[in-house]
This record gives sequence, C-alpha cells and structure tokens, in this order.
Amino acid sequence: MALSRDVATAEDLVQETCLRALSAASPLRTDGNHKSWLFTILRNIWLNQLRKGRWTPQSLDDDPSGNSVNLPEDPDGDPFQQYVSKVEVARVREAIEKLPPDFREIIILREYEELPYQEIATILRCPAGTVMSRLARARSRLRSILVSEERQDRRVGRTLMSASPAEPSK
Repeated sequence: MALSRDVATAEDLVQETCLRALSAASPLRTDGNHKSWLFTILRNIWLNQLRKGRWTPQSLDDDPSGNSVNLPEDPDGDPFQQYVSKVEVARVREAIEKLPPDFREIIILREYEELPYQEIATILRCPAGTVMSRLARARSRLRSILVSEERQDRRVGRTLMSASPAEPSK
C-alpha cells in the first residue's frame, strides 16, 4: 500500500509477489530471511510496472470514506487523546505521501516494517551506509514537511481569529 498508494494495485502487487515466490519456493533456504526476500520481489515487480507505465501512484487511503485512521480503540482511554493520536497519525501519513518515492520507501521499510538496515540494503541493492544516509535525509525531509505544515496551520488559525467579528464592548 505504501508503494502503490492504491488498494487494488497493492492487492495485485501482493498477488503477483505470491505467485512468483511460490514458483521459486523450492530453492528456499531454511536459514534465509523470507520477509526481505518477499519485499525484494514485491519492490522489483512494482518498479518494473512503473517503468512500463502500467501503474501510477495514487493517494494512500486506508479508509475509503476518509473519516478516520484505523487505530485500535482503547475503551478506557481518554477520548481526546485518542482523537489527537489519530490526527497525528494522519498528518504523518500525509507528510510521508509527499516524500519522493525513494524516501517514502525507505521510511516505510524502516519505521513501519521495522526492518534492520542490512535487510533494507539487501532489498534496495545498496550498501547499508547508503540506507542510513538516505534514511537520515528522508527523516529530515519529513520533519521539514511537518514543521512547515504546522506553521501554515498556525497562520491560518491566526487569520481566522483576526477575521472573526470583534466582541461587542460593554
């Protein structure tokens, strides 16, 4: 979903990955990292399809209605804190969508899939040092996006407050 940003395309990617993995399953080593292997297959399929122009990234939207972010609800938790958490998750997700594909991909692999640097390096076919520097640049860009959006929200809030009618004096 993070790569394609489309539910149907993500399902097609997973299905194609499973088909290719099953057809090549006989030479699997029992000590190998299957998760990294599957991510590599999936990423290669996605890149090949992008090169052929068959798939174009679209907006990432886990909830088609757009009403909420899917988080487990804590019935004993503070409803305000739950709301704030959902809003923060949605803001970060939107900011990740604004990242270039290379940065978005590395953030997803490290922060959401929690893969170690070496596994990411294997998937991306680059040195671990490149993974670390690219991840640092991606985090920095993500931080910049979030800070600029926060500043913009504050400006909009000030503008709205100054545009509201003054309270009548007594």
